[in-house]
Amino acid sequence: MLQQTQVDRVLPKYEEWLERFPTFRALAAAPSKAVNEAWKPLGYNIRPQRLHSIAREVVSNYDGKLPSDAPSLRSFKGLGQYTVGAVRSFAFGQRTPIVDTNIARLLFRMFEGSGDPGSHATQRHLWDVSRTLLPRKRVFDFNQALMDFGAIVCLPRRPRCNGCVMRSDCRWIENATQRLRLAGTNRS
Repeated sequence: MLQQTQVDRVLPKYEEWLERFPTFRALAAAPSKAVNEAWKPLGYNIRPQRLHSIAREVVSNYDGKLPSDAPSLRSFKGLGQYTVGAVRSFAFGQRTPIVDTNIARLLFRMFEGSGDPGSHATQRHLWDVSRTLLPRKRVFDFNQALMDFGAIVCLPRRPRCNGCVMRSDCRWIENATQRLRLAGTNRS
């Protein structure tokens, strides 16, 4: 529900969702119309249909318990690399990276600083960086901290670089500073 939807919009719907569908079995048994109505007005209306399908598969193939291994989770239609990583990290406490938009932006700025952040090569590199940075313990806290840092400090349009604790090691800042120096020398 939180993918591309603000927390304040999600919280009441999440609570309502859990009241209506407290288990995979309850969700799997519900009529499609009820599932779709419970999701409104969050948007991305394919998501409730996919969750409904996943719940049915979990009930029929996994005795109503969501599997925790990556291959099984990846087999569910609609679960990509980020969602599988998030489920394994947050729901099961497993040592696995996640790279959402906030983390991707943060890692790109810290470790790349220039280039095309959306290229496949860069995205693969950011997943590798995220995997390398993972601590041995408290991975949930680490992943959540990266997400929060990207959402609060390393903002997309107006990052709060002046107060950033990682400013001195940030390649994006370093590259911007170099561009400013070059622009200043070109004026003389």
